[in-house]
Amino acid sequence: MNVQQLLAQFQSQGLESCFHGRHIQPQIYADLNGRNWGLQDYLARGGYQALRTILGLNGEAAWTQDQVIACVKESGLRGRGGAGFPTGLKWSFMPRQFNGQKYLVCNSDEGEPGTCKDRDILEYNPHIVIEGMAIAAYAMGITVGYNYIHGEIFQTYERFEVALQEARAAGYLGQRIHGSDFSFELYAAHGFGAYICGEETALLESLEGKKGQPRFKPPFPASFGVYGKPTTINNTETFAAVPWIIRNGGAAYLACGKPNNGGTKIFSVSGDVVLPGNYEIPMGTPFSKLLELAGGVQGGKLKAVIPGGSSAPVLPASIMMDITMDYDAIAKAGSMLGSGAVIVLNDTRCMVKSLQRLSAFYMHESCGQCTPCREGTGWLSRMVDRIEQGHGKPSDMDLLDSVAENIMGRTICALGDAAAMPVRGMLKHFRAEFEHHIKHKTCMVTAAVTAGEHHG
Repeated sequence: MNVQQLLAQFQSQGLESCFHGRHIQPQIYADLNGRNWGLQDYLARGGYQALRTILGLNGEAAWTQDQVIACVKESGLRGRGGAGFPTGLKWSFMPRQFNGQKYLVCNSDEGEPGTCKDRDILEYNPHIVIEGMAIAAYAMGITVGYNYIHGEIFQTYERFEVALQEARAAGYLGQRIHGSDFSFELYAAHGFGAYICGEETALLESLEGKKGQPRFKPPFPASFGVYGKPTTINNTETFAAVPWIIRNGGAAYLACGKPNNGGTKIFSVSGDVVLPGNYEIPMGTPFSKLLELAGGVQGGKLKAVIPGGSSAPVLPASIMMDITMDYDAIAKAGSMLGSGAVIVLNDTRCMVKSLQRLSAFYMHESCGQCTPCREGTGWLSRMVDRIEQGHGKPSDMDLLDSVAENIMGRTICALGDAAAMPVRGMLKHFRAEFEHHIKHKTCMVTAAVTAGEHHG
């Protein structure tokens, strides 16, 4: 089976995305086969036992809200959507004494290129997200929640709706859950494919039926979120990690990873690898091991890796092969773990052409609200396009870096930074390729590959 066939299988069936059996100590993807996503199978895997435990339905005293939050803090769980903010600390920001409605939101708007982990969680283990959200709602005194699902995976939205119906019918959602004093209702909402709606405040605007554009902060969602009410937003994978933490303890979860980087993380590995897919591994696992799980590099030698989704700065092979897959190690190396989308590039890839594709994407997805992003993403895209087509000028190198620098930190949300960081990363590590394009009007990578073929 060739790479294209594997990719088609990966995209349409999930067969190579999470059922390959090459995970290390999986918690979220454990024992999944693509058919056992329903309630009865989830209960057979110990599902909803964590929720029953904190509600005092297993013969022991109910947990207090502080106990739940303390357990999550101890686990070292950090937001799995990109920012890596400590989850327990975020939950503690929810105002306790607020008497009105408070909301919980799951960000399943998985639009970062290269990322497909949340889709598999929602399709093949949806009840783990429902249980995690119910536990979070209990910890923060919230009675209503929403799961905002990316609009381009509509079948996933439909699957989650079925899971919600099962949970309601079994008494795990609704009023006075299983006779307790805790009530929680959860609804699914779908977007329409806009990348910008992955930004939490743009998501809230879309959820309210408005145009999906980011809000000014402050105020932050914890004080002014959905419909102007206090709101906590976490990623799909973050909520999915919570039931295991409650069942096994925060210390056990932390021990699965490394200090400040607790538990497992799902990495979506794509690009020039033999076996693209989602891989759940402990935080702190060497990148070399992750690459081995994915079958190694396909079609050449390892050249570079984008370690955290397309917005993360690229890192050359010499750096990647020496680092571990966790927030702190990747940040120290000059990039970010981000969404966990690992894009592998072999030595036949032209970095100018790669950046051309990325820059065009961010220009297209800019919402246009902020001038630096609206205009700057277009400038970046057109300049890189000009260099790729052999019309670049020597001054373009400094101009590219200057435009990228002037976008960063000057927009309401991080999309501007997301467009600028790939540019700066490429120029930092692969400047020679851009200079060759400008000077010789040809691609040095293509020339090298052709020369190698002739030599062979």
